[in-house]
Formats: sequence, structure tokens, C-alpha cells
Amino acid sequence: MSTTPAVESFQTAFPIRPGLLVEASNAADVQAAVRDAAARGLSVAVHATGHGLPGPVEGGVLIRTRRMDTVRVDPERRTARIGAGATWGDVVAAAAPHGLAPLNGSSPGVGAISYTLGGGLPVLAREFGHAADHVRSLDVVTADGALRHVTPDSEPDLFWGLRGGGHRLGVVTELEIGLVAVDRLYGGALAFDGDVAPAVLRRYLEWTRSVPETCTSSVAALLYPDMPQLPEPLRGRYVVSVRVAYTGPASDGEALVAPLRAVGPALSDSLREMPYTESHTIHSDPPFPHAYYGEGLMLRDLDSGAAGRVLELTGPKAPTMTVVQLNHLGGALAAWPAHDNAVPYRDAGFLLRLLSPLDGTDMTAVRALYARVAGETAPYALGRALNFSFGGGDRTEDLHGPRTRERLAGLVSRHDPASLFGGAYQQGLVSRDVR
Repeated sequence: MSTTPAVESFQTAFPIRPGLLVEASNAADVQAAVRDAAARGLSVAVHATGHGLPGPVEGGVLIRTRRMDTVRVDPERRTARIGAGATWGDVVAAAAPHGLAPLNGSSPGVGAISYTLGGGLPVLAREFGHAADHVRSLDVVTADGALRHVTPDSEPDLFWGLRGGGHRLGVVTELEIGLVAVDRLYGGALAFDGDVAPAVLRRYLEWTRSVPETCTSSVAALLYPDMPQLPEPLRGRYVVSVRVAYTGPASDGEALVAPLRAVGPALSDSLREMPYTESHTIHSDPPFPHAYYGEGLMLRDLDSGAAGRVLELTGPKAPTMTVVQLNHLGGALAAWPAHDNAVPYRDAGFLLRLLSPLDGTDMTAVRALYARVAGETAPYALGRALNFSFGGGDRTEDLHGPRTRERLAGLVSRHDPASLFGGAYQQGLVSRDVR
């Protein structure tokens, strides 16, 4: 163990200053760290790739798992065993030679386990559901320092709570997850000038009413900074983009997106057939560390009027730069897996995501803007998305519904009575790596 003033992270807005840092290489290191922390009366948090935050660790013990990055693929069983420090990019690369793919999110640099424990919204979400729905087993170090192999038969309550409940039940050192037989897709993004944003949004909402479950999509709007490293068509412009991932034939994909292309001339059009290993290019999330704050609102539905007002609030005239993304949900996301889990709000039709850079930005102004957006979408609101609530744990309400929250609270009380992993369960649970 070593004392450290701060720990580097992908999320730079909220410094991480643990009292002790443990660089774990295996499950035994994690067990030793948990037992030592319990003996000293210190809190424990976990840090993988740092896209999210490990919860309150000031003066506590931070276990960093980035060295535990093994990925073992079983092509016959179509499964992967994933270490606590592995990223989705690692898993995609390991599965691809076998014609298989994991249910990863849009960013290859995100920690696979943290993402999955928060539920996980895959690139192919509408066809295959939440990443957590495909977990077969988990190895977790609980607050007593024991390493438990958690399956539906061995530990049914923990198996339920770890899949969608976040990190407050222990330190997951490895999990086994199912893979899907996908090696290519038709996908990419259509980018339009912000002047036609209302028309794009109306067409997109109409379009989502009829697309098949094999199509997963989102629409995003943002004011691109005037930076030389950005493509010329996007630099300094307010842009609205539709992102598409479709596993059917490319010819069918071309027909599927024709109504979107018909909106008008595109600034850029990257829709094409691609190997699954290039699926991260659909969203092109920034790969560099930065400071940000964000929110994820789970909505039953959304009409074009409310969606348009959200764009007005967050567009070029907004008090702070805000990236808006509307994910189309439904399909397999609404179905319950064979073994129930804690993933909430399966009846949501859309996820509204807000993300604001924080460098030089007034946090109070950001929160006030988010409150106005929440007011516009309140008639459709179900709750908040655990994987997409970026803010260092400052807002934990509505991350789960009342019954799920109560059951998770009971599990936390049973398995961590001394609140070793982040304190008492109040309104919700906080996740770590998220996109």
C-alpha cells in the first residue's frame, strides 16, 4: 500500500484522494486489501479505468484493478471470463477472431465489469438487451474478505443484486458473460446542420415507431468547438446526428435509413457495413481524459414538442455547452432475463442523456439547466439511469424504483453491515465506469 495525494482518472472534474492506494494484481490482493481496511475501520472503493468515479474515498482505501485485465473466451460456450481491469476494447478484440461479440457500450475504453454491474446499454441493445442480462457468474470479494463465486444457484440474492445494482455489495474481481454471434453490422452516423434540428428530431421520433429490434439508434445534438483537430464540416457548428447500428444486411440497412437521409443534405454520412471491431466509430466517444458532469433520464415516451424544447434549452444559446443524446430503447431491453436482476425501468422507451464539460464552467448553472430539462420531460419520467449519472455520487435518488431500492438496501445491510463499501444505502447506488 502507498499513500497518495490524488489518483489519475479519465474523469478529471472530481479529484480522487484516497488515504491508501492498492494496485491489485489478483483476487487475493483484493481480499487482503478489504480485510486490512475492515480491521482499520476504513472505507473501500474500486477504480478500474476511471470513466466514472469510485464514490467517496477521502482518507479510505482505493483498490485499483487495472492490472487484472485478463479476458478468456470460450468459443464453444460463447462466453468470456473478464477480469476487473479489462476494458470493452479488450473483450471485443478477444471475441472477434471467433465471430463473436460482447454486449459492449459505445466507448472501448470503459471498464467492462463496472459497466455491466450498472446494467449496461450495448451498441446492439434493442436486439440483445442489457449487458447485465447476459452475466453467467461473478467472483466477488464481500465485506468479510471472502471470495464468493456467485451464480443463480449458489448465491441467488447476490446474483440478483450485483447485476444492475452497482458496487455496494462488494468488489467483483471477475465475471463470466455470454457473447453473441455477431461479426459485422451496418452502422454509422448521419450529421445535419443544427438549423434543421427540429425536422431531424421529428423524423427520428416517427422513424423509431416502426424500426425492427435489430436496429439500435440514438440522436445527438451539440455545439462543436472551433478546434483544428475536428473535421472541417463540424468545426464550430451546432450539429444534430443520428447514430445507427443494425445487424441485418447492408442493403436492408440502406432502405431502413432512407427516411432519415431524406430530411435534407447531410454534413457527413458514415453509414456503411463494418466489422464489429469498428462499432465504436458509430459514436466516436472522446478517448482522452476530461472534466464532465452528466445526467441520464429514463423516459416512458417522448413527443416532438417536449424534445424540441429540450433542444432549445441546450442548444447554442444555452448558458453552458451541453451534449444531448436521446437513445431509443424498448425491444429486448424491455424483456426480463431468465434470472431476474436489479436493472430498473425496463418499460422506458427512451433514455435522455445530458453531458456538460466542466472546465471553466459554473456547476450551479449546469445543475439549473438540467433541472429545466427535467421539468420539460417530467410527464414521461420514470427515473434516472445508473450508468449515465455523472457527478461523483452527488445525486443518488431515483436510480431504482422503490421495491428494487428496498431489496438492494436489505442486501447491503446483510453483506456489509459496517458500510465498508461507501457508507449507508440511502436513495440509490453509485456506479463507476459507465459509457
